[in-house]
Amino acid sequence: MRVRTRTGRRAAGALTAAALLLSALSLTGCEADSGHRGSSGRSGAPDGLTDGAPSGREPASAHHPGRGGPVRPAARPAPAPELFRELPGLGPRTREELPDDSGQVLVVTGTGHDSSRSTVVLYERVAADEKHHGTRSGTGDAGAAWRAGASWMAHNGLRGWTERHHQGDLRSPIGVFGLTGSGGRRKDPGTLLPYDHAPRAFTIHGSGSEGEPLSGSFGYVVAIDYNRRSGTSPLDPVRPMGRHRGGGIWLHVDHGGPTQGCISLSRKNMKSLLLTLDPRRRPVVVMGDSASLAR
Repeated sequence: MRVRTRTGRRAAGALTAAALLLSALSLTGCEADSGHRGSSGRSGAPDGLTDGAPSGREPASAHHPGRGGPVRPAARPAPAPELFRELPGLGPRTREELPDDSGQVLVVTGTGHDSSRSTVVLYERVAADEKHHGTRSGTGDAGAAWRAGASWMAHNGLRGWTERHHQGDLRSPIGVFGLTGSGGRRKDPGTLLPYDHAPRAFTIHGSGSEGEPLSGSFGYVVAIDYNRRSGTSPLDPVRPMGRHRGGGIWLHVDHGGPTQGCISLSRKNMKSLLLTLDPRRRPVVVMGDSASLAR
């Protein structure tokens, strides 16, 4: 990992809330656990006009007797996924850390170095014959293309990000990490990743830093390979770099407030992620604040 230290100032109230959050989390659970209620994005037809009437309103001719009944505005077709030659927002230093054979890259971009808000997008490498004229230009290999998935709202650590994570610093680690193990309190939704279904072990109680209940946060979990053995259960306690460097950094279900270092998504989006990740495609997560990732 890259080394960078930055100390953010926090009010006494925030520090007290953080201490309560730390005491609420189980030792075997995600070290950093609090997440803002992330929006999963909008679904359905986008706003727009249909037959001269604003979307959501019926045209004037909608209820004329003898004309076939009500007229329903036609939904606009979903836009084609964007394709990129290079992963957006990543600078040359960050791109160098990506494995050459990775076909799935989850990009977590923090709003700021000390912010607990992030956006998450899953990019998938596509074959040359899947590309089309919509591919955006870049400086990368002309034979490569990445298809962008939906943009999801997420939470990261209460105090933001760090390039040298330590136990209890309430920051999420910056870097590129494998995604090789999953599990949770809920049954396996059908993921291709190894899945550890352990309802008792993935149970958590207490409140987060904003007073939100933590229960249900570990319904679905994907382990981030920071200071852990790749391919093991998220519950594996081994910390190769030592316990002082933290661990138990997960992607998990959002509970409505910042985390201690994990990345939290809505339950719907966590399930979608589990159903999409494929170990044969060497999935990784690249995570950090936008300025750090752009270097």
